[in-house]
Amino acid sequence: MTVLLNTLYVTTPDAYLKLEGETICVMIEKEKKSQIPLHHLCSLVLVGDVMLSPALMGRCMEDGRSIVWLHRNGQFRARVEGPVSGNILLRQSQYRAADDSGKIKDLAAAFLAGKLRNSRNVILRGARDTENEDDKAILTQNAQLVLRHLHKLSSSPDLDSLRGEEGNSARIYFQSLQYLVKPVFRSVFHFDTRTRRPPQDAFNALLSFLYAILLHDCRSALESVGLDPQLGFLHVSRPGRPALALDLLEEFRSVIADRLVLTLINRGQIQAARFTTCVGGAVLLDDEGRRSVILAYQKRKQEVVQHRLIDKPVPIGLLPHIQARMLARYLRGDAPVYVPYLHR
Repeated sequence: MTVLLNTLYVTTPDAYLKLEGETICVMIEKEKKSQIPLHHLCSLVLVGDVMLSPALMGRCMEDGRSIVWLHRNGQFRARVEGPVSGNILLRQSQYRAADDSGKIKDLAAAFLAGKLRNSRNVILRGARDTENEDDKAILTQNAQLVLRHLHKLSSSPDLDSLRGEEGNSARIYFQSLQYLVKPVFRSVFHFDTRTRRPPQDAFNALLSFLYAILLHDCRSALESVGLDPQLGFLHVSRPGRPALALDLLEEFRSVIADRLVLTLINRGQIQAARFTTCVGGAVLLDDEGRRSVILAYQKRKQEVVQHRLIDKPVPIGLLPHIQARMLARYLRGDAPVYVPYLHR
């Protein structure tokens, strides 16, 4: 299955990728540094100023292998892909659902229910693990507040109300993250609030970078089942914006990206020296920092968890693909509801 294939991440500045037979050669200053068989890869993610040959780009388009360029801070730059594929009947069902206010609200509520439930579990886990009683009290209280907003989703009358509950819950959740960082690391990885475009501290730089990579995986998962990643239900559709991929991303932000950020910080796997502050206040990971985060992310994707709905152990990296298939089943009418991913 193509969903089991790997993604090649290239972060070295001025690297040049070219096609050589059935392999990709990674060239650094005209010296071959690596050679990867094409059949091992389903997509390429290029971070920073990475170039590739026209022949390699053409081959990727023929094979249906996507190419994504990210800024050094993880912000999306561009995506190149071949002809549109997938089941047109499924896409028609998706487009019809996007005109159905009832289905829009039901799907938006499902995506948010998964997000709030998983966010609350991250807070509760932090409350169980901390040895500081003050932190434990704050985290326990915040988990209860998130639960209240979770319960209000079912009675929200419209999409704006759902987004309001999500916004209030997100503020509580992000206020909790500082208490999930071990005290010894809090001075370096201080976190007050979520800042984007650009991130203004090391913690936010890690979040932004991982969210961008995870969004790519969510988009690829949706495309693999034939859905249009541009047409969402919770997020407003805009030209060039993968609204449905952003919808799916909500279920996984806390349990995949946020927990990985906390692990990297609390285990001392990422240091302050790996961040640079640019003119204007933007804080970015350096080349070595990006490599470390990508390696940790790839390792995290190989970890196995129990999926509640299908009741089977699956690698974390396949979770977006499983949820994309479940979403497709709902849109086709093969399932009565869409059930979001709920992390144990």
